[in-house]
Amino acid sequence: MFSTHESLRHQAHRPWPVPAGPWVMQQTWASLLFAHWPISLETLRPLIPEALAIDTYDGQAWLGIVPFYMAHVKPRFAPSVPGLSFFAELNVRTYVSYRGKPGVWFFSLEAANPIAVAIARKGFHLPYFNASMRCHTLPSAGGTDNATVRYYSQRTHSGAAPARFEAVYGPTGPVYYAAPGSHEHWLTERYALYSQNAQGQLFRGDIHHQSWPLQQARAEIAVNTMAEASGLVLPPQAPLVHYAERIAVVVWPLQPLGA
Repeated sequence: MFSTHESLRHQAHRPWPVPAGPWVMQQTWASLLFAHWPISLETLRPLIPEALAIDTYDGQAWLGIVPFYMAHVKPRFAPSVPGLSFFAELNVRTYVSYRGKPGVWFFSLEAANPIAVAIARKGFHLPYFNASMRCHTLPSAGGTDNATVRYYSQRTHSGAAPARFEAVYGPTGPVYYAAPGSHEHWLTERYALYSQNAQGQLFRGDIHHQSWPLQQARAEIAVNTMAEASGLVLPPQAPLVHYAERIAVVVWPLQPLGA
């Protein structure tokens, strides 16, 4: 698997070049589940700034719930710090574009790290919430690479709507890389996030990582009120799920978007 610096040497897969300025943060995302449900444009539109176009695939918008584990989270040139650089995270997201640049819009992000929550809310204008979380990865009893992840999150943020997620998930097949134009490529290969501050100013934050090492997945979701906490209702069908074992990520500072 590529490290942060190795990943930066591989950029041909990106839809646009990395920013000219220096990146400021690195992190590793591990034991990650992409769980996606179709959702109507009419439901999403009132919840997303008008300047952002809601992306669709074959005319369909999608909502993602993504649990994973954050590791080696640290500013550039700083060491990882036990207790601060390693924690579980869970986000609820959809897909948007601004002037042709696709990215992610977050409805919520849970993290088991109050310091990270405070920094992300203030510095990145993202709707982070404190939560009590557990993420345990158990090796396969059959000696294969198909480990099992047991995941739990209970929002504890003062004054926030309650939200809870419990699931058992893991990979069921070998690693593959999504073909450009495919549905899984559209869902996962995004290199920017969009956010908005309290004054209504929009921002884009660029990120970089190697192409996602996806695997087909299984997921048994016992409790999931994450969408409802953001005023959304998931359809009754089972989600489309993919797994990724690990990926190294670098992050650039937010840039304000023009009028």
